[in-house]
Amino acid sequence: MAQTSIDNTGASRGTLKSYTIGFMLSVVLTVVAFGVVMSGAFTYSGALTAIFAAAIAQILVHLYYFLHLDFSSTARWNMLAIIFAVLIMAIFVGGSLWIMYNLNFRMM
Repeated sequence: MAQTSIDNTGASRGTLKSYTIGFMLSVVLTVVAFGVVMSGAFTYSGALTAIFAAAIAQILVHLYYFLHLDFSSTARWNMLAIIFAVLIMAIFVGGSLWIMYNLNFRMM
């Protein structure tokens, strides 16, 4: 009979407690973003800053609690791949905005 082995080099498994904490933090951050917009108590730039801060916090919550990515040695290559993907997306978005701005400037 062949003996099977388990590879422990991947991401760790989550517990019900960690998934519940991640879910509750995600819900709270979503409610915060909706509350900022619906209350009307912030200026446009203040509301935009608060929404971006909540979005970045929510991305970090999802990476840590649901994708189990942290700075441990087993998840380092996964984190490097995500950082590279974020860099490529920033180049695409930044380049697109730059092109659209230049086109708008030349058309006016």
